[in-house]
Amino acid sequence: MTGTRIKFGIVGCGHASKSHARALLQLPGAELAAACDTDAGALENFTRLYSISGYLHYEEMLEKEKSLDVVIICTPSELHSEMGIMAAHRGKHVLMEKPVALSLENADRLISACEKEGVSLSVVLQNRFRPAMQILKIAVDGGKFGRLSHGVATVRWNRNDNYYNRCPWRGSRDKGGGVLMNQAIHSVDALQWIMGGVDNVTAQTATRYRPIDAEDVGLAMLNFQGGALGLIEAASTVYPCNLEETIAIFGERGTVVIGNEKGGKIRAWDFCDFIGKEQAMYICAGAEEHNDTGHLAVLRDLTDAMQKGCRPAVDGHEGRKSLELVLGIYQSAQTGRPVPLPLPVDGGNYRD
Repeated sequence: MTGTRIKFGIVGCGHASKSHARALLQLPGAELAAACDTDAGALENFTRLYSISGYLHYEEMLEKEKSLDVVIICTPSELHSEMGIMAAHRGKHVLMEKPVALSLENADRLISACEKEGVSLSVVLQNRFRPAMQILKIAVDGGKFGRLSHGVATVRWNRNDNYYNRCPWRGSRDKGGGVLMNQAIHSVDALQWIMGGVDNVTAQTATRYRPIDAEDVGLAMLNFQGGALGLIEAASTVYPCNLEETIAIFGERGTVVIGNEKGGKIRAWDFCDFIGKEQAMYICAGAEEHNDTGHLAVLRDLTDAMQKGCRPAVDGHEGRKSLELVLGIYQSAQTGRPVPLPLPVDGGNYRD
């Protein structure tokens, strides 16, 4: 595909689609060609803004827009896997908003379909592309922390009643709602990516304030394969607005805390034999100025992978890892017992 324009179609014209559309405008060689949504008003507003074709039915878009190279799926989470499989069967590369699916079985079906059809599957877990996270990953993999003690992912956000009333699926456990699956999965993914595989998880969840059946607060303790411990705190109940999204890693020769209201600021950076805080902050300066920065990085990674014939950095297998960990958290919260990972595929369903 080197030297040709890459044509994109977006399915679902809600909040996430706008970030993708703005990022595509900044990506050389990319063209947003079409969009699809069952909400006629949302579709009209979106297609008018970007002067593109619009479709109320997904199958019609796939049939008529044969020249599309990539389908970006921004629909409610319960639709992700089936829509991705349909795109793959039409020979389209797939960029999937998180989570990759709502069960391990469906995630594996999607991954298998994309591999069988020879198309790329990339999952939007953009925290991995933040410059500070990239340097942190290098430090951990390079042994700069020494033995890791523990890692902590903290998401202290606010989602009010109006947020759930506008899109009821956001509060539905069966449809992929809840603070862990729908918000904190980005931080869950970053923590397990940095710290490595998880042996087992013990967790509790609750619905404290909102009129929803999914959780609005969740706590989990992890045992990583290397012996380190982990903590996850996720809440959409924080008054009165978002407070922080933070990753903290502690080792015998290093301490790093990255986070603020939007998650990208270096708050602590101390090593005995690695780059200092000032140098790290200089490398990362200006990289988090715009909310779409992460989406642009994901899109650039996908198009590079397509042109080079390699896998995206966060392919389906990588996207599956955070899904599995969140499902393990839910299973532990429901049973009141520690849950070992990996989960059995036939027991890793969202409703279990």
